[in-house]
Amino acid sequence: MLEELQKHLNKIMLEQNNRPVPDFEGYSPAEMHSILHFTFEESSPIGLQKLEDDDYGKIPLLNQIKYLAKLIEGMGELKLTKLGFLPTKVVAEIYSKDFIKEKYVERRTLKQLKEAEVPSITLSRILLTIAGLVKKRSNKLSLTKQGQQILQKDDMLTQLIIKTYMKKFNWAFFDGYGENGIGPIGSGFSLILISRFGNEWHSNRFYAQKYFKAFPNLLDGPEPPYSNRIDHCENCYSYRVFEKFMKYLGLVEIKFEGELWRNEISVIKTDLFDKLFKVEKPRHV
Repeated sequence: MLEELQKHLNKIMLEQNNRPVPDFEGYSPAEMHSILHFTFEESSPIGLQKLEDDDYGKIPLLNQIKYLAKLIEGMGELKLTKLGFLPTKVVAEIYSKDFIKEKYVERRTLKQLKEAEVPSITLSRILLTIAGLVKKRSNKLSLTKQGQQILQKDDMLTQLIIKTYMKKFNWAFFDGYGENGIGPIGSGFSLILISRFGNEWHSNRFYAQKYFKAFPNLLDGPEPPYSNRIDHCENCYSYRVFEKFMKYLGLVEIKFEGELWRNEISVIKTDLFDKLFKVEKPRHV
């Protein structure tokens, strides 16, 4: 009798876990679990695909990271500043290659470009380190054996950069939105949203609202001093996911609407997105 009851309960739980959830864009709790915790594993609807050789040249962050890594390799060791940053000469050289243009840098006249003023270059240095491609000893950077091997393979390097960014990097590093999970939590779901709706221009608010429907607990927190909590969280999401993560990887194009400080943007996916990511529909749709 107890065994039959347990079988019945297990069946109900299994049905519930595999039932489509509207706030998850039709994905089930079981699928969302894989999206969150096993983003690119077989159980997840999201997969990374190998690109044609020419397409790797369309990933700004990949090419900036490769350039920095080759500078380090050429020097043998790259000595950092006392504060642990790249020397200004190196920063200027990397930025001059136009891999990633930073909107605030472009709007200022700078006599000397410091690493702290160029988030994408700081990100490149950090990702190289936490991915195990570069080691730091005595305030000097040098390539690891793994780094020397992977830097020759664009496919492996691209996948490593994306996975390291999504799972190991602190997305709050560059902004004043506070230590919260907005952006990295459910980053796979953001990829699904762009895959589904990114063929047309949509506002950042359109995506943010869908994201917070799926993860409403991320809206919890203290009221910010200069805006309401919803706007604050939506701005945080937009900045971290679109202006940083996806823009740096060449996955979206962005149009700024109105004044720069208002954080109003529209987003559309690039051709690269569907070449790099395969996104399956919910199983029960």
